[in-house]
Amino acid sequence: MALAGRAIFHDQALSGSGRLSCASCHDRAAHYGPPGQDMVARGGHDLTRQGLRAVPTLTYLERRPGFSIGPDDAESEGPPPAAAAGPPAPHAAKSAQNVAASATNLVPQGGLFWDGRADTLQQQASGPLFDPQEMASSRAIVLSRLAHAPYTRVLLQLAGPAAAQSPDLLLAEALFAVSRYQIEDPAFHPYSSRFDAWLEGRARLTPAERRGYLLFNDPAKGNCAACHPDRPGPDGAPPLLTDHQFEALGAPRNRALAVNRDAAFHDLGLCGPQRPDMTGQAMWCGMFTTPTLRNTATRHAFFHNGVFRTLDQVLAFYTFRDIAPQRVYPVDAKGHVLKYDDLPQPYQSNIDTTDAPFDRHPGDAPALTDRERQDIVAFLGTLTDRPAR
Repeated sequence: MALAGRAIFHDQALSGSGRLSCASCHDRAAHYGPPGQDMVARGGHDLTRQGLRAVPTLTYLERRPGFSIGPDDAESEGPPPAAAAGPPAPHAAKSAQNVAASATNLVPQGGLFWDGRADTLQQQASGPLFDPQEMASSRAIVLSRLAHAPYTRVLLQLAGPAAAQSPDLLLAEALFAVSRYQIEDPAFHPYSSRFDAWLEGRARLTPAERRGYLLFNDPAKGNCAACHPDRPGPDGAPPLLTDHQFEALGAPRNRALAVNRDAAFHDLGLCGPQRPDMTGQAMWCGMFTTPTLRNTATRHAFFHNGVFRTLDQVLAFYTFRDIAPQRVYPVDAKGHVLKYDDLPQPYQSNIDTTDAPFDRHPGDAPALTDRERQDIVAFLGTLTDRPAR
C-alpha cells in the first residue's frame, strides 16, 4: 500500500493541470519541503495561481497529535476540562526551563497545516488535491485517473473488491495509500541530523554551534526551546523541535503575495479563511502552528506567509519586534511604524508579548547581539538531516 502511495504521491495526472503532483511542492531532495526559492507555491489549472501560505514540510508528522485546545503540557494532548470553557485565562510566561509556570495555559495544539484543520495524513493529502490554488483537481479527474493509472491494479487488489464498485472507497484507499507512504518511508522521519548524532554521543558541536545551543535554551536570551523543545521525550524519542502549539507572533504583512493586494484581506490562521469551524472565535485569531525546526536551515521562506527569506531575518524579528519595531515593520509617510500590520487591531491582543524575548519594550537592550544571533543560526544548521537516498 505504501508503494502504491508513492506512485500516487508522484502522479501529476491527478491534478487539474496534469502537471502538478504532491512531490512538486514536497520534494524529497528538499526534505519534503518546496524545492525552489518561491515564497509560496504556484498552482491552479495553468500553474500561475499563487498560494496563500508558505509550503510546510511533510517530514516529522508521524507523531503529531490531532487538534485540541487543552493544557500547555507536552504530556497531555487531550481537550480541556468542561470548566475551562470560555475566554482563555491570562497567559503565564513560558520557557524551556520552567514548563510548570505555563502548564495551566489553555492553548490550541496539534493538527496538520498551518491552521491545524486536518487531523490525519489522509485528510491532509486531500486538501491540496482539491484546492483551486494548488493541484486544482476535481473528484471526476481523480476518479478517472484512479480507474486507469499504472498503480490501479495493485490498489484494487489491496483495497478489496468493494473499492471497484464504490468511488468513495477507492478515493479513500488512495489517500490512505499516500498516508502509508509517509509513515513507512524513513525519508519522512530519518532523525539523521548531526544534532541527533550529538544527542547520541556520536558527534561534537563546533564552538559556535555549542554557543548557539546554549542561547537557544537560555530563557533570558533566545528562549527558542520554549516552543521548539530540543530534548528527548520521556520515552527517549528524539525531539521534534516543536511543541505542536499555536502562536500569534505578529509577523509583518507580506506585500508580495497577490492575495494581500486587497487591503481588507487578512489571513487569520485558526479563524480562517481556510479553516471555517473556528470563525468568530476571536481569542484564537492570528494564531498559526509552531513548525518543526528540523531542516529549517534548508528553507527559503519562513512564517506562514513566507515574509522572511533567511534565518538571519527571522532572528532579527524575534530580537527587534518590540524594542525597535521600525527595523521589522514598514513605516508610513508620517513616520509611524505600522506594527502588527497583518492582523486587524481587534485581534492584536492575541499576540504574544509575555514569553521572552517578546517581553521587552522600546529602549530595552536586545535579547540577542549580532554575534549571538549568528551562533543560533549555526546551531540550527545542525538540525539538517543527511540527504535521503
